[in-house]
Amino acid sequence: MKELELVGPEPVAEPAGEAPRPPRAPRVHYGWVVVGVSLLVLLGSAGFRSTPGLLMGALHDEFGWSRGTISGAVSVNLALYGLTAPFAAALMDRFGVRPVVVCALLTISTGAGLTILMTSPWQLVLCWGVLVGLGSGSMAGAFATTISGRWFEARQGLVTGLLTAAGAAGNLVFMPLLAALVERHGWRTAVVLVSLCATAVAVPVLLLMRERPADVGQLPYGATSAPPPPAVDGSAVARSLRVLRQAAGRRAFWLLAASFAICGATTVGLIGTHFIPAAHDHGMPVTTGASLLALVGLFDVAGTIASGWFTDRFDPVRLLIAYYALRGLSLLFLPALLGESLRPPILAFVVFYGLDWVATVPPTVALCRRHFGPDAPIVFGWVLAAHQVGAAVVAGLAGLARDRFGDYDATWYAAGGLCAVAVICCAALRPRAPGPSTRAA
Repeated sequence: MKELELVGPEPVAEPAGEAPRPPRAPRVHYGWVVVGVSLLVLLGSAGFRSTPGLLMGALHDEFGWSRGTISGAVSVNLALYGLTAPFAAALMDRFGVRPVVVCALLTISTGAGLTILMTSPWQLVLCWGVLVGLGSGSMAGAFATTISGRWFEARQGLVTGLLTAAGAAGNLVFMPLLAALVERHGWRTAVVLVSLCATAVAVPVLLLMRERPADVGQLPYGATSAPPPPAVDGSAVARSLRVLRQAAGRRAFWLLAASFAICGATTVGLIGTHFIPAAHDHGMPVTTGASLLALVGLFDVAGTIASGWFTDRFDPVRLLIAYYALRGLSLLFLPALLGESLRPPILAFVVFYGLDWVATVPPTVALCRRHFGPDAPIVFGWVLAAHQVGAAVVAGLAGLARDRFGDYDATWYAAGGLCAVAVICCAALRPRAPGPSTRAA
């Protein structure tokens, strides 16, 4: 009987030398904490970029600068916002997201703060055009692409949509507040608030932002195995240019860049710049037109988040084809919808255009990942630069067309035609069916 007792079940205690059991996974994946910090950063970034439009009248009244001179600083800001993105993505790979974002926020804070001391137009170009443009461009779409790609294997489209929608939400949060400050307390109070907010946002970035899931002992959300370690070396500028050179040799890059340039042309460049004066040409008060444009921003939040959800479930090429086709049709009908007063048709246009405003971003990012893999954030940065170039070109051409023809009707029709071109570009991104020889092989 004693011998039988000796061969009983093994003791519960773990044998010496056995590896301890892994700790239980936390209930909330740390990627969502990083998303929360990123949302805060992008909310602020959108508010910082929206400020120059509010200052235009105040700077004209105080310094006597022409609106063309003030607009020149805004143009520099927009150009750098687009051109900085691919280099910022490479810098995040080379040095990390946290130091790049903190430096960008402090650059915005410095640029905005120094404007209270300016006395000449070149100082406005330097402070708000160059410094704020570089800082806000470092937190453009490439930042959202980097975060969603590093921290999420599943739900990448939804996260991209959330972070993209933060831009529109930032305008909704900051525009009314800053406008009230400019009206009641002067433009200097508004820019000081922007400077302080940029500095304050850097604090949670320093405390909570982490570079990769491995830093907190986790896998990317939805992943079953650890991703390969990043192989990043050399200069960030050299890498950005090298990725551009490699991407430029592929048809997919040019199709994505062309379609996204049309996206910028038909949103920021056309509707964002010329909708209010076009509505005023039809007798609508400026304040009413501005309210309609703000309503576009409100529905943009819902549309972009929904687009991210769709991107996780449907073919992004089909989504882009649908978005551009519907956008083009709505632009063709716009001349007949504008009038002196608010009517249901123009309200329907505003709601639809808001839902479609930057709904193109999540599927475009998904296609960059599909075609360019680990270099997708940098490639999307270059595609975003094309977006800004398209916006700048059409913003200028639409003004020339208004001067030449006396109205914007030709511009709306031409924009509808551009959307048809975008549909063709997106359709060309679909995988080609294999030929007979390929199937036989």
